[in-house]
Amino acid sequence: MKPGIALITGCSTGIGRELALQLVARGWTVYAGARRPEALSDIAGERLIPLELDVNDGAHIKGCLQRLESDCGRLDMLVNNAGYGAMGPIVEMPLEQMRRQFETNVYAPLVMAQTLLPLLERSDAALIVNIGSVSGILTTPFSGAYCASKAALHSISDALRMELAPFGIGVLTVQPGGIRSEFGNNAERSLAETLPADSRYNALRRYIEARARASQKNGTPTSEFVAQLVRALENPNRPAEVRIGNGSTTLPLMKRLLPLRRVDRILAKRFGLLAKESAAESAKA
Repeated sequence: MKPGIALITGCSTGIGRELALQLVARGWTVYAGARRPEALSDIAGERLIPLELDVNDGAHIKGCLQRLESDCGRLDMLVNNAGYGAMGPIVEMPLEQMRRQFETNVYAPLVMAQTLLPLLERSDAALIVNIGSVSGILTTPFSGAYCASKAALHSISDALRMELAPFGIGVLTVQPGGIRSEFGNNAERSLAETLPADSRYNALRRYIEARARASQKNGTPTSEFVAQLVRALENPNRPAEVRIGNGSTTLPLMKRLLPLRRVDRILAKRFGLLAKESAAESAKA
């Protein structure tokens, strides 16, 4: 894919920020969306333009459309990177948090694609990149809301890929494994809103916290992940899906090759759900 005009969401830190930098280094003009655009002031330049963008704010999204229409008249690549993970037992997950999870990880990428479609249609070879997760393939305990949102995003990507092909717009689904970023810290902080003080799982809290931090254990460095992603973007024979990062191959294979009961038992043991004593103690708490 030749350098052109890109819009990336969620660029304050991590994958979004690094991707913006690496694309600019390859000749792209990048509009870097962030809820706090001032966080990008140290890397802003002629071809790296920070935009105020909360993906759950329709006015912000329309503002991006107007800015790109005025500045460029087209868009060559949309990267839906913004997202977050609500952690905790799904049976106790507040519905407000569940809605927020889907609004950010599912509805927002779709609204971005719908809103910016007229500009993508003006490109000679447009591409939508949706950042999913291997968690959308293999569901793990205490991350059901996040896993469900990424599975939904994968399905939306599949539909978009087939439905936009006649218009010359490609869709790439990225399914990262564990990547070093602020995701783990943010996910752990989410427990303050998703895990009730009187949770029946309190005896397993250390396992819940460990799941929130899991993506950071032996995580692939962000710069390495992005370098591999950029190579995939530049590949003339680009696949429909790419998996990059620690666990991005083994976890899907586990789901594909092992009987479901075996997978359940492995994960139950990993997250303390086989400890009958702990479960009973938690239920009494």
